[in-house]
Amino acid sequence: MATVEYQRIGKSFGAVTIMRDISFRIEDHEFVVLLGPSGCGKTTLLRMTAGLEAVSQGDLMIGGKRVNDVHPRDRSIAMVFQNYALYPTMKVYDNIAFSLEVAKVPPAEIKSRVEWAAATLNLTPYLGRYPKELSGGQRQRVAMGRAMVREAEVFLFDEPLSNLDAKLRAHMRTEIRQLHNRLKTTTIYVTHDQIEAMTMADKIVVMRAGKIEQIGSPDDVYDRPASKYVADFIGSSSINFLPGTVVVDNGGPAVDTTTGRVSVEPSPALKPGHKVVLGLRPTDVVVDAGGPLAAKAILTERLGHDAQLFCEGPEGSFVAVVDKAARFSEGAEVRFAIPPSKVHVFDAETEIRI
Repeated sequence: MATVEYQRIGKSFGAVTIMRDISFRIEDHEFVVLLGPSGCGKTTLLRMTAGLEAVSQGDLMIGGKRVNDVHPRDRSIAMVFQNYALYPTMKVYDNIAFSLEVAKVPPAEIKSRVEWAAATLNLTPYLGRYPKELSGGQRQRVAMGRAMVREAEVFLFDEPLSNLDAKLRAHMRTEIRQLHNRLKTTTIYVTHDQIEAMTMADKIVVMRAGKIEQIGSPDDVYDRPASKYVADFIGSSSINFLPGTVVVDNGGPAVDTTTGRVSVEPSPALKPGHKVVLGLRPTDVVVDAGGPLAAKAILTERLGHDAQLFCEGPEGSFVAVVDKAARFSEGAEVRFAIPPSKVHVFDAETEIRI
């Protein structure tokens, strides 16, 4: 069973500790994305899983066995790197077969595994070519094929799509997810791209400065971000933040901001006078002539299926996703409304969700 479990994992370089108390479990066949900005520790955690970095504290378990001191080749893992790491002087067939040849697998079995991987990844016509004769997407598939033939229980991906253009990234996202569904391996995927995380993951681990901010499904982290940081990091349109103070309005809680008064859902933690920060996703904000929020239109950016309206409010920029046919004059006041159920409320001091 290819479960992976991190038990109070820490990492130090000399006297500098960059990660501590990382604890979570990845279930067999699960596709988990480690998500966060550069320097948050996600690649270091992946490299510790692979055995390329030593674990400083805690226990790393794969398949129920502690592997802190197990050599990378004995961990039943396969890793796909950001830069493909192909041998330029070897043809595609030999690149895919190399690890099997080193392991002294019988030639007939090597041939069978390589041909299976090539057929699965649509690489059969390219087995006689060198890496320099392939496109970026084809090279990435060769790197994936090299991992597949090892028949590993855990696949590790280290930002594998960052060198590809936008259209090819979208295509490769689908290919990697389909490959995971076919092979049914446990997959750990590192990225700083929240679109990759949202479209591919069964579970997302959002990291920040060597710590975990939130673990949950894509819907969990989008609909109920655990902190202001997560709310800001997740979402293709940047969330609007409005600082304010909790008040009582018509017997229910609301928040007074300089942009307007916003009704929120009741919570025992919301007391009058409580300083909070509201998170309003642009997709949840609705243009409404009678709405409580007001801002001045600056620019409309049309995206084909809809448009983003950029405004200037008392607290700075304010963005709403609007109908592409809508027209707004520069400098005109636009009023907005938002359902209380769509308002995210964070404590102003701790930035934790209330």
